[in-house]
This record gives sequence, C-alpha cells and structure tokens, in this order.
Amino acid sequence: MTLVHTVAVGKRLLDGNDQQAAVNRARFEAAGTLAVNIMASPGAGKTSVIIRTLDALRGQARVGVIEGDIAGRIDADRVLAAGAAGAVQINTGGNCHLEAHMLTPALDALDLSDLDLVFIENVGNLVCPTHWALGEALKLCVLSTAEGHDKPVKYPEIFAVSDVIVLNKIDLIDLVDFERARFYESVRVLNPHAPIFEISCRTGTGVVAWADWLRQQLAAPALNRKER
Repeated sequence: MTLVHTVAVGKRLLDGNDQQAAVNRARFEAAGTLAVNIMASPGAGKTSVIIRTLDALRGQARVGVIEGDIAGRIDADRVLAAGAAGAVQINTGGNCHLEAHMLTPALDALDLSDLDLVFIENVGNLVCPTHWALGEALKLCVLSTAEGHDKPVKYPEIFAVSDVIVLNKIDLIDLVDFERARFYESVRVLNPHAPIFEISCRTGTGVVAWADWLRQQLAAPALNRKER
C-alpha cells in the first residue's frame, strides 16, 4: 500500500514568515517604535504620502523609512531628501511583496531606539502584500481616485485587513469619474471600522487630518513608548 502525503507548502511558508514577523514586531515594540506597512498599487502615491506626512510631523516625530521595490533606490533618496531620519532600500529582484525576513538587515541598519515611527513602503501590488505580515502595528492601504471606485470590489482582501485607508489624489476626483458613495459603500461592507482619509499630496488637502490621526496612534498607551 502506497501512502500519499500532502504538504501544505503555502501554509508552511506563511507560518515561517509569521514567526519572523513576530520577531520584527518584538523589536519595534521593545524600541517603542510604531511600524506602518503601506500597501498600494504602483502609482497610487505611497512615497508622496510618506513625504507629505514627514512634512506634517516635522519636529514632532522622528521617522524612518524602509523602501521596498523590485529595483532602484529612487524612493529612498526622495524620502531622505524630504527629511526622513533614516531610510533603507530593499530590492526584491522580482518578488511582488516584502517578506518578514527581508526586514532583518533593514532593522539592523536603522537605530529603532531613536525613531518614533517607521514607514515600510511595500512593493506596489494590491494582492500579494496582503498575506505577508512584516511585524507592523498598522496596515495602511493607499488608493488613488485615478484607479477607480471599484477597487474594493476587485481586490477585497487588502481593504478588509487594513487598519486605515488613505484615498489619495482627491483633487482629481471630478476628472476621473470616481463615485465616492460607491467606494465608501463597498469598503464598509468589507471593513466597517477603518478610518478613511481623503487627501491630495499635490495640494495638501486632508493631510492635516491624516497626520493628526497618526499622532494619536503614536501617543497610544499600548505602544509603551520610551522617553528619549
């Protein structure tokens, strides 16, 4: 009699990733650093959101950035020029998402004890990053109005798991036939509680409200923040 064994490769991969994510999370928590995993499609404005946030938090929080891209370091250079306290580029070489183990050298390179906040800009993709925990405290989904109001219907999981959603390029909403009511309705079916911030990185509209919310997360007692 021949025995057939089924190996759940996907589950094993995610289990290993989750173990490393727990290690990363412990490092962030020990340093009292808030980690935010930014997920979005290419061109939604992830880096622009970071740059606008850096400006809004200037003098109030020390911010580091981990940039995930398939290739290049354009975005890492941009956030450093915008005032990030530190930036590390991770090139995946084709991988469509960051994985927890990829952060190890980045966390070694950043002095977490001197940072209040770390943005982890994931590879541009609305599917793959959803499944791979990185040790973050918050998942942020950025969507631009130019992508259309139907994205929560087409890519439900990323909106369902997000702790906060930023609708970017709100200045274009009347030019791209984005139906705000349908967007909110489809998001709320998936995620009743995540706050949604409408912003424009070009004009600055809505950035203050978004930054104020982020400050509240930085001040949350659960972070057990250290005096620095």
